[in-house]
Amino acid sequence: MLNGHELEKLIDGDVDDSEKALNAASHDASIFEVHPEVIVRPKSSEDVQKIVRYVSDYGGMTLTARSAGTDMTGGPLTQSVVVDFLTYFNKIQSVTEGRAVTQPGVLYRDFDKETLKTGQIMPSYPASREICTVGGMVANNSGGEKTLAYGKTERYVKRINMVCADGKEYEFTPLTFSQLEQHKKFPTFESEVYRKMHELISDNYDRIQAARPIVSKNSCGYYLWNVMDKQQETFDLTKLIVGSQGTLGLITEIEFALIKPKPYSRLLVVFLKDLKLLAPTAAHIMKFKPESFESYDDHTFKVALKYLPQLMRQMGGNIFKLGFSFIPEVLAVLRGGVPKLVLMAEFTAETEADALRMATEARDSLKELHEESRVTQDAADAHKYWVIRRESFNMLRHHVKKLRTAPFIDDFAVPPEKLTEFLPELYTILDQYKLTYTIAGHIGDGNFHIIPLMDLHETHSHEVIKELSVKVYELVHHYRGTITAEHNDGMIRTPFVKMQYGEDIYKLFEEVKRIWDPKGIFNPGKKVGGSWEYAMEHVVR
Repeated sequence: MLNGHELEKLIDGDVDDSEKALNAASHDASIFEVHPEVIVRPKSSEDVQKIVRYVSDYGGMTLTARSAGTDMTGGPLTQSVVVDFLTYFNKIQSVTEGRAVTQPGVLYRDFDKETLKTGQIMPSYPASREICTVGGMVANNSGGEKTLAYGKTERYVKRINMVCADGKEYEFTPLTFSQLEQHKKFPTFESEVYRKMHELISDNYDRIQAARPIVSKNSCGYYLWNVMDKQQETFDLTKLIVGSQGTLGLITEIEFALIKPKPYSRLLVVFLKDLKLLAPTAAHIMKFKPESFESYDDHTFKVALKYLPQLMRQMGGNIFKLGFSFIPEVLAVLRGGVPKLVLMAEFTAETEADALRMATEARDSLKELHEESRVTQDAADAHKYWVIRRESFNMLRHHVKKLRTAPFIDDFAVPPEKLTEFLPELYTILDQYKLTYTIAGHIGDGNFHIIPLMDLHETHSHEVIKELSVKVYELVHHYRGTITAEHNDGMIRTPFVKMQYGEDIYKLFEEVKRIWDPKGIFNPGKKVGGSWEYAMEHVVR
């Protein structure tokens, strides 16, 4: 057993093994429950370094980073030591032109408020933007509604400070090839990492590039294809650390690039009554280059109607005015029934007139398809659609009795041009199980989130989870997609990473883990080495 009192003497931070703290750290937003042995709350990089050295020397213990606990995969869950970064690592160091430096435990909503004071944002925020941290976004390589135009978190990470397996903090930034050679020369752990990673990627370069999924969003496995750019002659290990889910070390500081968003937007909303029209509708809209292109399905629409009073409270303002704001949706249902999908295409511009023109032209291009559609009047009009899109998962989590949300096929992506063929086949699979579920998606990226409702007390539900996962992932493979686009692997998908990439690439992932973490102390069982049996043993009952 870990000696908490001994560890407490080593650091300025806290060590907590109270029942309340352990229970809180036993859950995230996934279907799992795993009880840790102790929570440590470091106050500084020096604390983190001491913790790593202590656990490395002690043996038998592991370290799992945790911030807000919003992960949907079981990523921050462990039976050993939780390293809590939310309590003390929550300071924004600086915001300057085009850059921000921050600690990992900063909530994105607080980070966003600070950057907006300078007219800038970091645009890769997920739907959980109000409750997630920037460190979690880096660990999972998060993406969201702005990813279509601006890309995922990996694009914005310019520097990472991380405590590695030797208990020392290192700074990782992009290197030129000549700088890389200098970094490889020293008898240090850092140099060894650079030497071995350069050799692994160079020796397997073509295989690695061929294994890269053809979709625009992918958070499965280690991103070996991103590290070495032969054309630019750069070698950037931040591209590997991003999305590694805390399995390579403990991040202590992040430098982000920032962008200045366009100030005006209009939302085109399409009430799609027939899935066969999805591909031509999406193709028409994409010609007009929306900044984001989202969707939610009829199940989500019905959930929103069921919990309309709560939605209206979240939107704030006058309750009667908000009620009237839903008249267009009511009329759309009366005219065409509950839509199979609600599509949301956001157009942004430097002027209000240009944003309106772009959205209107995209709407007018749909006339030949006879789609029910509208352009929102203002930001308040558009806001209700974003609330429905972002909050459907939380509404289900907090309001459904006996059944619980079960995110396990919640994050696959396929090429967008294949959606017309893919979605009917997906619905056919899902309908075999008579599940209640919601589907929300990033249409522009072909990325969908399916959240079923299940009674996880039933042993049969575990069989359904595995059987349905395999069927859906086989379909995703048929269309050359990825099993996880932005939520990461965690406990729920790590057992399927080999299925995604094959034996050879998976062995390279295992070697990456050995290079960075030779004693296996950082978040084991995630990305590689995960067991389906272990995962099912820890499903919430």
